[in-house]
Amino acid sequence: MASQQDLIKATACAVVDQLNAGTVTPLDLLDALEARIKEVDGQVNALPILCFDRARDAAKELMKKPLGERGILAGLPVPIKDLTAVAGVRTTQGSPIYKDVVPTKSNVLVERLEENGGVIYAKSNTPEFGAGANTFNEVFGATLNPWDLSKSAAGSSGGAAAALASGTAWIAHGSDMGGSLRNPASFCGIVGLRPSVGRVASTPAVALARMVSVQGPMARTVEDLALMLDAMSGEHPADLISLPKLPTSFRSAVRAGTKPKRIAYSPDLGITPVDPEVVAITRKAAMAFADAGVIVEEAHPDLREAHECFHVLRAYDFAISKLQLLRDKRDQLKPEVIWNIEQGLKLTVDDLAKAEAQRVTLAARAYEFFQTYDLLLCPATITPPFPIEQRYLAECNGTKFDNYVQWLGIVYAITLTCCPALSMPCGFTSTGLPVGLQVVGPPRGEASLLAGARVLEDILGLRDSTPIDPRPAK
Repeated sequence: MASQQDLIKATACAVVDQLNAGTVTPLDLLDALEARIKEVDGQVNALPILCFDRARDAAKELMKKPLGERGILAGLPVPIKDLTAVAGVRTTQGSPIYKDVVPTKSNVLVERLEENGGVIYAKSNTPEFGAGANTFNEVFGATLNPWDLSKSAAGSSGGAAAALASGTAWIAHGSDMGGSLRNPASFCGIVGLRPSVGRVASTPAVALARMVSVQGPMARTVEDLALMLDAMSGEHPADLISLPKLPTSFRSAVRAGTKPKRIAYSPDLGITPVDPEVVAITRKAAMAFADAGVIVEEAHPDLREAHECFHVLRAYDFAISKLQLLRDKRDQLKPEVIWNIEQGLKLTVDDLAKAEAQRVTLAARAYEFFQTYDLLLCPATITPPFPIEQRYLAECNGTKFDNYVQWLGIVYAITLTCCPALSMPCGFTSTGLPVGLQVVGPPRGEASLLAGARVLEDILGLRDSTPIDPRPAK
């Protein structure tokens, strides 16, 4: 059997191959993770809730099945974001209100992962109710960036991203409304995918069709990401907008190596300031596609309504999901959450009708754009990782933002198009911090998106940049 250190450094796909061959067991992997968490997570604070007893019980049950019949993940351990219910495990949502809540039933996405051979061993840290792209809360504190422990890991899936970067996870679950899978991936030098709405089934909470928020996978490589998406995807009768599983696996699509013919690059999608160093790094990465014979042009769909549209839809989502908390527990909510709910309560039917019409227009423009281009590339985050003490980015390249989410426009604009999108590592700043490239595919086009991202991953040669030992502040 490989050493624990070798296992931690191995890709998820390589570990699953070993599980299926019987050269390692799910219990071996849990032992390796527990040792790694003790070694590094005290510095990073990525996985504040551990459930190794539950995980070992689940692993032992899974091991009663023959090799090759243990599901897509075959016993691979998976952490779940602390917004999502896992039966018998604390689920705090990063809020003092729920700090002692232990659900009796798991979300259907957790059940799906377990049916496919995933073993749940931890909950990953998140900002309160996932609000904000910096992972800190009053229950567990802040998650620090493994590349520089003075910096933010972004959010809201910051714990998951930091765990992947520091070697305490091979794959991870996250969720995304306005970039919560993509921003942490960018800051932590890993890969995070926002899938199409409905691609991953999830238990409805306050609305049957929360069209701005999705669940998705995170990993260290594009093929590992595809493996996780295979284990997460498929329809479920509890989720009425969930999509059927495709006949061909996403991992097969990645391995096929299909190359895009024509791609577009945009430094800013026409809607946001971007740090000049981030522009230079992402542009260079996008132009590397030309080395593989791909046509690269500077273009983007018209997204001018994105800010207005997203702020209305986000506020509405907070109002319908958190109104009772505002009434009953206002003193325990962070200011940003209160602001979001109150913005939602001010909305009129006319406001909502306008926002929904804008979103239809944005999605239609994106669909037309992808009749010409196979992929759209741009920065995943407009800035390198910033100091953990900053609650959010207040300004960029001379432009001040109106609120705590406006700096996320480059990702939430893509949310509104309904197109799948991922962030992948594409280079480093002069101080050695990772920069993510957002790669956007056509509607419901995860297969071609992942295939194209894998081609670029090969060209850029950054696949083995993680996991790393946490690095002290520079």
